[in-house]
Amino acid sequence: MGSKLKTENSKLRVGIFGGSGYGGAELLRILLFHPHAEVTLVTANEHAGKSVGEVHRNLHGLTDLVFAKAPDDLATLGDLDCIFLALPHGQALEIVPRLPQRAKVIDLSGDFRLQSADEFLQHYGREHTAMKLQREFVYGLTETNREAIAQARLIANPGCFATATFLGLAPLVSNKILSGRVVVDAKTGSSGSGAKAASNTHHPQRMTSFYAYKPFTHQHVPEIEQALRTIGDWTNELVFMTHSLPVARGIFASIYVETKSEMTTEDVHKIFADFYRDSFFVRLVKGSPDINWVKATNFCDIGFATRGRQLVVFSALDNLVKGAAGQAVQNMNVMCGIDEKTGLMFAGTNP
Repeated sequence: MGSKLKTENSKLRVGIFGGSGYGGAELLRILLFHPHAEVTLVTANEHAGKSVGEVHRNLHGLTDLVFAKAPDDLATLGDLDCIFLALPHGQALEIVPRLPQRAKVIDLSGDFRLQSADEFLQHYGREHTAMKLQREFVYGLTETNREAIAQARLIANPGCFATATFLGLAPLVSNKILSGRVVVDAKTGSSGSGAKAASNTHHPQRMTSFYAYKPFTHQHVPEIEQALRTIGDWTNELVFMTHSLPVARGIFASIYVETKSEMTTEDVHKIFADFYRDSFFVRLVKGSPDINWVKATNFCDIGFATRGRQLVVFSALDNLVKGAAGQAVQNMNVMCGIDEKTGLMFAGTNP
């Protein structure tokens, strides 16, 4: 078990690897104002020597931090209390084994989420080179894994689709309510593809377009099923389809299930309210949530519609915050004995 924050006035020394992408930018936006954290290192090899405010114009004038190259000798980072890895898939595999063991590590990539080397190879297209270390990682879905996260040094931060889907299914699986196939129709904004320009994120292509991608092959499917098996007898067939939305931020998942007996929306609301009674960042709404309500926040909004034994669960979150950087900071808080809401109490905008 790692050390806890000693006093309210103590500040965690934090490092961020991969600070130039969208995930790194959101980590900076959140952590620069966290009362118990001080970012002392932020790396971005291609922007080394540039100020953070020069690269991320939304942070201009808010910090004197300058991007650095990642050090060759990672053992020199022994003064860091917590390290966030906001890097492309595959890079954390090379970095984590070389990091100082006193530091808590939160990996935002998919490198340490899957427990099966075969599934990792199938869905990420490369051999897993650190399976022994992978067994030390705790899955960082804060709402259902707090106790393990509080004891952990290494956290695999969940994927954005996985978070939205898992939060929408967990109470039903835990209470053994599901019968038959589960169909998830999930949609995401363009920021989920990362900061580097690509054909699928280019504005003229994306702004008027709508399409499905990775049918039956999305890398979050084994992650979702692995997580569901930890909270109940998950044996249902999962049909998971992802689609590209012509917006910058947000994930919206419509989850279609059949229940073992007829249920009203009030019945479902009671089950979810009980399951998430200690989870501030899960909000239950009437009818459908809206990605505009959760944009730039750490909230996941969940709503329902029922007809007899047919139930649709609607789940909405910001893919860069609750689906990435916000949940990572929430996990840091839990790991370090800080109130998990700390540094994350910001509302969305209206409109």
